[in-house]
Amino acid sequence: MAQTDKPRCTWAGISDPLYTRYHDEEWGVPKTNDRALFEKLVLEGFQSGLSWLTILRKRDNFRKAFHDFDAARIARYTDKDVTRLMTDAGIIRNRLKIEATVANAKAYLELKKREGLAAYIWNFIDGQPIINRFQTAADIPAQTELSKDISKALKKQGFRFVGPTTVYAFMQSVGMVNDHLVGCHRHAPCAKLQRALKPAATKTVK
Repeated sequence: MAQTDKPRCTWAGISDPLYTRYHDEEWGVPKTNDRALFEKLVLEGFQSGLSWLTILRKRDNFRKAFHDFDAARIARYTDKDVTRLMTDAGIIRNRLKIEATVANAKAYLELKKREGLAAYIWNFIDGQPIINRFQTAADIPAQTELSKDISKALKKQGFRFVGPTTVYAFMQSVGMVNDHLVGCHRHAPCAKLQRALKPAATKTVK
């Protein structure tokens, strides 16, 4: 079966090669690296109100603009950096989201002193991903009680732009839940990776 013929989730824009590759290679694959999780959380915040494809097309620009999501460096950003970012056409120029990224970097560093983002996030599900078996896109929720709990907890830690819907999109992306449709060719491979995930792997701080 050719790649273009593989059954996939029915996302709007899934036929775009960049989006197809993201769906096939990244979405739903468990991520336990602190820095990768921080980047994803920030980008999900920027995605709020926009399409994820828009973020994907700008992801390399985001990485360059935010120093490869080095939280220690971002936490030291000044008004000069915010101004620089507000003039960067390669990213989403939203002052509130840019300032939230600086705040999130500071919250991330504080959390890292105690346990790290991976340990903190994955502990909400005891390191065991939730494998759903949705038949259609209409079955997939925009948020859940769990995403509401995580959102509330993250906000208490000082994170911003982490509402329940943003958090659930984050959970889907980093493999905390498997929301590939059962008819999608990626449901089974992601489920296998999720079942093989060892709770200890979610405790590493990087």
